[in-house]
Amino acid sequence: MKKVALILSGCGVYDGSEIYETVLTMLSIENHGATYQCFAPNVTQLHVINHLTGEVAEGESRQVLVEAARLARGEVKDLAEAKAADFDAVIIPGGFGAAKNLSDFAVKGAEMTVRDDVSQFVQAMHSAGKPTGLICIAPTMAANIFGEGVKCTVGNDAEVAEAINAMGGSHQDCQVDKVCIDKAAKLVTTPAYMLAGSISEAAKGINRCVGEVLEMA
Repeated sequence: MKKVALILSGCGVYDGSEIYETVLTMLSIENHGATYQCFAPNVTQLHVINHLTGEVAEGESRQVLVEAARLARGEVKDLAEAKAADFDAVIIPGGFGAAKNLSDFAVKGAEMTVRDDVSQFVQAMHSAGKPTGLICIAPTMAANIFGEGVKCTVGNDAEVAEAINAMGGSHQDCQVDKVCIDKAAKLVTTPAYMLAGSISEAAKGINRCVGEVLEMA
């Protein structure tokens, strides 16, 4: 049975992992006959967002690993413990946590960096010939991790696409129910809530992304 490392960035669309995207990914992995283990960096979130108002909750502080445990029903490990040899694939759902806690794209745009523990694990998987799935805003990390010319998509957001291209990536426009595949990098990306107007729309691309990743594994 194939096993997927699922890297989370907290809990909640505006400051962590997008909940629907994450749960849809978990469900799709199991429906494809595979299993998953959740991981998250044991670090403090960039900030906390009040999801009712969309405003920064001044003075509040939360831990990415602790928040990810909400989403994983407690079954989550420190990303520092993840070993590429134990897994067949890695998938990172979206949510602004991918651009705030796994990387600093939300703050620095094309000048971004990816957290060392994230890039090192994904690069170790890649070096071992194992595939990666990046969902929603997470493909902004692709060029930083995989290098010049890597193909990926966030849908058709012109500003984000421009930033991906400026970092050396090759952004491909993509519909919500489709995926972009870079066969050389063994990378599959899909827009999800960068385009989706509903959970059922997001599910179509995510399910296809998971299927393609597991097909490569």
